[in-house]
Amino acid sequence: MSSRRLWYWSPLLFVALFLSGTALTAELAYPPKLPGGKAVVTDTSDAFLKRPPGLDQEVAVAKTPPTIDFLYYPEQNYPGNPWSVWGDGSVAGGKYFSAIGNHLAPHGNAFVFEYDPQSKTLRTLVDVQKVLNLPDDYYTPGKIHSRIDMGSDGWLYFGTHRGSTRVTTDEYHYQGDWILRCNPALNKTETVAHGPVANHCIPASVLDPDRLIFYGGTAPGNLTDPITFFAYDVAKRKVLCTVENGPYRYMIFARSTGRVYYVNEDGGPLMRFDPADGKPPVRIAGTIGLRSATRETADGYVFTVSTRGDGTIWRFNTKTEEIQPIGNTRVGTQDYVASLDVDPSGRYLYYVPGAHGGSQQDGAPVVQFDVQTRKKKVIAFLYPFYPDRYGYTPLGTFGSAVGPSGEVLYITFNGNRGGPDQRGRIQFDTCALMVVQIPESERQP
Repeated sequence: MSSRRLWYWSPLLFVALFLSGTALTAELAYPPKLPGGKAVVTDTSDAFLKRPPGLDQEVAVAKTPPTIDFLYYPEQNYPGNPWSVWGDGSVAGGKYFSAIGNHLAPHGNAFVFEYDPQSKTLRTLVDVQKVLNLPDDYYTPGKIHSRIDMGSDGWLYFGTHRGSTRVTTDEYHYQGDWILRCNPALNKTETVAHGPVANHCIPASVLDPDRLIFYGGTAPGNLTDPITFFAYDVAKRKVLCTVENGPYRYMIFARSTGRVYYVNEDGGPLMRFDPADGKPPVRIAGTIGLRSATRETADGYVFTVSTRGDGTIWRFNTKTEEIQPIGNTRVGTQDYVASLDVDPSGRYLYYVPGAHGGSQQDGAPVVQFDVQTRKKKVIAFLYPFYPDRYGYTPLGTFGSAVGPSGEVLYITFNGNRGGPDQRGRIQFDTCALMVVQIPESERQP
């Protein structure tokens, strides 16, 4: 048995080592590597369908195991604080776009990647530090916490965010974070706006790809100003609207109408911004949880999920603005979901509960929720298969996306290669991509 797996199988040994002050694992090597120096490994196993203890009895398990491609993200060439994913990914033109960051401060860095499912390769599109090219004593972002969305102009748009709350100050010349854009075809990245809301970071966003309006929710650099909602015309490079008490993490975007909806906290006032009149957001009737949201379906619905400790799944009708709770994310102990995806049919939602860590406590389940029957089914349990075989524990995700035909789910994982720390905690240290091929038989009514 390898030393890397002793922490999983031998709790008494772990306690003895902890009490003696002995380190459990050697210092991690960077960059992370797969066995044999492979860039990607592919697995199909009945172990993906092994039901863990404690799973809710009403939760079904798939009958056919998926095929999963597993690979580590590039650029992780040194320890981060930690290397982590915080922003939601997207699919455009058959490619998956995602971001990770080193979470360092005041001089952090973050990267945007393109995954090509044909070649099974990750290409680095954006190195934020290189794009900004700032002096050494200036703040640089350690995270991309916003969505990454492609506009009708072929550019990807996203916002940047800090790695620490203590560095967005005058000491580090902080004036606000950036809206950036990248054109994968041209392999070009440029700044759209610096500080669209002065002295605020941009942890939340969604792009209207047709009107080319970038909607953001901010975090104040000084920690005393209120969260702000803003609308920014990326074509005209112009702020259209800013108001206080903006979205705390996510927004509903109705592509059919161009309207955007948000809450300042779960259960708080539901606000609507309509670009057709350009007036400040107005409050509308209803209550909804909004830690994450799907795209709009063909029949005019957006699905959302409440924040941790709740996990309610909601259905929002973009035509009537009717709100309805339809289920809960929990399949075991975890309910926190920070990335929620709907397949092109509008029938199935996909997510991994335990976004901020703890997913492994339920077997790191990839969950399919049927919005018609309101039943949950686990497509695959990723734990303990991946730590057993590759020494990597998937702990949770803030970024995922469904492929154009609903046959594949891309998941950017926060994970662990080093085992527990001296306090017994399993912490993020490495980001990896899992590409889950969902069997056709598991996508049938």
